[in-house]
Amino acid sequence: MAGRLAAEPDLQASRPEVRLGLSRVGVTGVEKAVRMQHDGRDALVSAVVDCYVDLDPDQKGVHMSRFPELFGEAIDELVIPEKLLVEELAEHIASHIVERQRACRAEVSIRARYPIERTTPVTGLQTQELVTLIGIAAATPTASRRVVGVEATGINACPCAQGLVRERSAERLGEAGFRTPDIDRILDLVPLATHNQRGRGLLYLGTRLRIDAETLVELVERSMSSPVYELLKRPDELFVVEHAHLSPRFVEDSVRLMIRYALAEHAGLADDDFVLARQVNYETIHNHDVLAERFGTVGELRRELETGEHSTVHTELRDWLAA
Repeated sequence: MAGRLAAEPDLQASRPEVRLGLSRVGVTGVEKAVRMQHDGRDALVSAVVDCYVDLDPDQKGVHMSRFPELFGEAIDELVIPEKLLVEELAEHIASHIVERQRACRAEVSIRARYPIERTTPVTGLQTQELVTLIGIAAATPTASRRVVGVEATGINACPCAQGLVRERSAERLGEAGFRTPDIDRILDLVPLATHNQRGRGLLYLGTRLRIDAETLVELVERSMSSPVYELLKRPDELFVVEHAHLSPRFVEDSVRLMIRYALAEHAGLADDDFVLARQVNYETIHNHDVLAERFGTVGELRRELETGEHSTVHTELRDWLAA
């Protein structure tokens, strides 16, 4: 029986009935625990791994069951001395998969929940926020590219509704006998009501530079009307609410600011590096949500920011990884 099993043909390596190459074949949602060092302490981070390979038209399939095993091997091989560099881990796994699966190309995505220590804005209390670190990499037998990204939450206060509230408030103050200069002064001093939206911002940088993911989190949060905190006392709540309503932002504003902040903070980015910014606002007075996104090479984005001229070329993430 053992001899017969050993002699069984490798079905995945056989020729398929329909000879057509596949763009992506692999596994998604593989959960792994990754140990790392941070601030001198061991930490165990929960990560979700997706991995795909390009499939040759002469190969029927890939060995799906081997993917989780190969993930474990790649993680065990990589020594992470200080921080979890999720993009390096993704690149290492992609290269490992290419070698072991004999694939012409592999693509890996890792999402890890990561704790960041924070202090509340007024009372200075210690609190912990969980953000999502994202590493994406593509590898061939001869080359690789990688992306580091973060996903973080904040608040956006709607400028449109606030403008309507300002107009109505000006009318009421005028009817109450206030003069126009006083009305303008009052409305400039007092945070005006509007509807709030919980926002989820995502920022990717594709580069060989070493990027501090916590800096990216700060850029994402700064692009919104206000960051949010798990723990807030009343003075902190007042600060967050006032701060948000004094800095109203559209979903489009957040994406543009993310990109501007990212390019200013990382002046060493090369023109052929990659940036993607995405913002989703979860509406409170509508049943739909709103989204804005911009992506492209650093050169494309820099030229548009410098000239103000619309760029007709927006390089996509998959095309950049493939390059």
